[in-house]
Amino acid sequence: MASRSLKPPPERASAAPGGGFSFEDVKLLVQLVEESQVTHIAWQRGSEKVVIRRGERAVHPPLHPAPVTAVVPIPAPAAAPAVREPPLDAPGVVVSSPFVGTFYRSPSPDAPPFVDVGQKVKKGQTLCIIEAMKLMNEIESEVDGTVAEIMVPNATAVEFGEPLFRLIPG
Repeated sequence: MASRSLKPPPERASAAPGGGFSFEDVKLLVQLVEESQVTHIAWQRGSEKVVIRRGERAVHPPLHPAPVTAVVPIPAPAAAPAVREPPLDAPGVVVSSPFVGTFYRSPSPDAPPFVDVGQKVKKGQTLCIIEAMKLMNEIESEVDGTVAEIMVPNATAVEFGEPLFRLIPG
């Protein structure tokens, strides 16, 4: 917004009664705005104030906004998903997440999963990917065996130490 000092309209004998602005004073202020780069001018004389703006009309909030009467429910924070622990009597080896991240069963959304329940796996074979800090980390089988259980749904957040798979060695 351009701004520039302007001299006030001269006091005239034709000034409005009570020391305010006459029609001629307002016309002079409008002319000054039109002929300059000024986009806004406000002038006060006595108890009167003249404001002239060029360009888009400004939107002003009401001086005394109405009280808000609507009640907006605030949803309760979602409970953190419980870490699923395998039953104490479940046989096998549990493969847990080595860090916090997102669990993916396949290398890409359109690719088949690395492993399925009932599938035989070899030690070092990739079971899943955990994405952590934009890095894709392959989680490998620690034993030769069979996948007995996949404990986490695809594309979900996992915590450090959360069980991912239960493998039956053999």
